[in-house]
Amino acid sequence: MIAPGSEHETTASATGVRAEEEDAGADMAKHPRLSTDYLNRYAEALMLIDLAADDPDIVQDLQAWRSLTYREHFETSPLRIAPSALEAYDRLAPERKAAFEDLCRAMTRLVTTATALLADRTDRLDAITIVEVAGDALRRQIARATEFINANGTVDIVATEMRELQAEVDALLRR
Repeated sequence: MIAPGSEHETTASATGVRAEEEDAGADMAKHPRLSTDYLNRYAEALMLIDLAADDPDIVQDLQAWRSLTYREHFETSPLRIAPSALEAYDRLAPERKAAFEDLCRAMTRLVTTATALLADRTDRLDAITIVEVAGDALRRQIARATEFINANGTVDIVATEMRELQAEVDALLRR
């Protein structure tokens, strides 16, 4: 028998939801959080880009890929966290939201540019080079967006990007 109040006791409400889940839902309402689920869309594009060097037919899948804004993604999402993710997004400082949206547009441009280059195999660039360059750049952008989302929008993307760019320039100059 489990002792009342022990760590193993689970209580359920009349709706059958465990008390811990109710607490988590209440916490989301008090402290809405951004969600990295949105970035799965870009991770999918990255996977397709990576596969495109070996399989030219993948380019058709890349051409069918469509970006959505953060808001569009969560407005149509069946995820339970979608309302919290939207509320957190609405609470972002305007300059932070604009920087995040700029980053998302840059990721979309990168995917569409890589797709166009991969579709036009007559270009002097070979598919492996396109995949390596675009894949690396998209990975870095996804990482930057992940950092922003995991920090719930408290990271200054522009300042972070400038520091990273300066570090890359400094490294090149040391060579």
